[in-house]
Amino acid sequence: MIRKLAKSLGEYKKYAILTPAAMIGEVLMEILIPVVMARIVNGVQQGEDVWTVVKWGFLMVVMAIFSLLCGGLAGAFAARGAAGFSKNLRNRLFKKVQAFSFSNVDKFSTASLVTRLTTDVNNVQNAYMMLIRSAIRSPFMLIGALFMALSINPRLSIVFLIAIPVLAGGAALIMTKAHPLFEKMLKKYDGLNASVQENLVGIRVVKAFVRERREIEKFEVSADEVRRAQVRAERLVVLNMPAMQLTMYLCTLSIVWFGGQMVIGGSFDVGGLTAFVSYIVQILMSLMMLSMLFITMIISMASARRICEVLDEEPDISDEGASPDLLPADGSIEFKNVNFSYLKDEEKLNLKDIDLVIHSGETIGIIGGTGSSKTSLVQLIPRLYDPMSGEVLVGGRNVKEYTLSNLRGEVAMVLQKNVLFSGTIRENLAWGKENATDEEIVEAAKCAAAHDFISSFPEGYDTVLGQGGVNLSGGQKQRLCIARALLKKPKIIILDDSTSAVDTATDAHIRAAFRSRLGDTTTLIIAQRITSVMDADRIIVMNDGEINGVGTHEQLLENNEIYREVYNSQQKGED
Repeated sequence: MIRKLAKSLGEYKKYAILTPAAMIGEVLMEILIPVVMARIVNGVQQGEDVWTVVKWGFLMVVMAIFSLLCGGLAGAFAARGAAGFSKNLRNRLFKKVQAFSFSNVDKFSTASLVTRLTTDVNNVQNAYMMLIRSAIRSPFMLIGALFMALSINPRLSIVFLIAIPVLAGGAALIMTKAHPLFEKMLKKYDGLNASVQENLVGIRVVKAFVRERREIEKFEVSADEVRRAQVRAERLVVLNMPAMQLTMYLCTLSIVWFGGQMVIGGSFDVGGLTAFVSYIVQILMSLMMLSMLFITMIISMASARRICEVLDEEPDISDEGASPDLLPADGSIEFKNVNFSYLKDEEKLNLKDIDLVIHSGETIGIIGGTGSSKTSLVQLIPRLYDPMSGEVLVGGRNVKEYTLSNLRGEVAMVLQKNVLFSGTIRENLAWGKENATDEEIVEAAKCAAAHDFISSFPEGYDTVLGQGGVNLSGGQKQRLCIARALLKKPKIIILDDSTSAVDTATDAHIRAAFRSRLGDTTTLIIAQRITSVMDADRIIVMNDGEINGVGTHEQLLENNEIYREVYNSQQKGED
């Protein structure tokens, strides 16, 4: 796990060396300063001349300033190194998530991925910064101060030699108990993020149904669960510092008592006792820092494990075995005995025994009830998911023979949920073709019946959209998404119930534009309204994950009971 995370050091590796080097300079000065201080105390006690004392005092000041400079440099190096490490780690995580298929994302949930990219990375960043500062400083100071203390008075050193195992055992016990509690706390963070995300995405629905009070109560429950998880986890950790401080004070008190007796008895000098007390404080402070380091590492280990879960996750759809130069020859589509399940369970198939041939340039309508797997069928074409068995062919070749970029570059898909991004209308449309000219953008907008309402805005195509296109109606967002897809000039275009929010006249205009401008493009239209697909070359009727019927509008009216029932019910509704 550490090796995986260390790959994110990248160009910031030098700070992992510079920081400990600066810390060693600081520690060396801190270890030598008590020696100089003891020399000054003994010099004053023995009546040495003032200039000798001043000389040693000046040396002590220089050493303190050098120690301060080294400490400042170490802090600056550690901050830069940790910030760079977290930047690289976040980039790796985000790139990995971008490579995930839909099923990979479904495995983690959106809220959990957000927590891992933010809170978990912050925890690991803090642990890394503390590691490169304390992992060298604390052991180096502990060993150096221990050596100096033993060289000054071996008998008096017995006091802290007894305390060290007690402190180490207590810290180990706390860390062992704390780790699982911090893992539970992070899972509660996932739940809190899910609650916030769901509320913000659906804020209009919340207000429309006057559910603010209910959502506040729901959030308060999630926030309280996080609080209780934090308290349970940190209740153990907070015991560490008081235990360390109590041990340090008891050791200092014992040493002053026994050392004072030695000074009175003449077997120990005052300067030596002063230096010895300083070294005891350094030893115990080093132990405290080491224990805090280990506790921080325990906290971060839970986050590191969650990060590595994302890094270790292998996208179940990749370019392995694909030819980088192969492009679909045309927009023909063929399903050969395809079975598919979101759960990858043969007993719970969403699509069963699909056999279907669609010729290049055909317009195909797809209808069926809710849950009939209409969307599941078309999502296999651009490999948003892969079938459990069988083959999906595009342009006469298995979709797995194309790279994802080559395949998806020739397939445009307008999903059920209209997704627009912050920026101008022009920038959103340019997602379909990055270097599109103004003429191409306007042509695509006209084909999607979007040009007129865009032109009505004061800023036209440079109108800035709010997050998710909040300043547009549902029908306007749908038309922009269609225009964005058309701008790709793909061989296959899939409209997944993407005209549901437009009126019938606009729907008819869009269909007419498709017929006149997309003659060579294979068009698949998923719709609830039969009027949206009745003039298609063929219509596919889906039912419970199976193809129930294929034919023209007239053929299905005559031969397919499901289609006839839907048509009759919609005709009655219109009447």
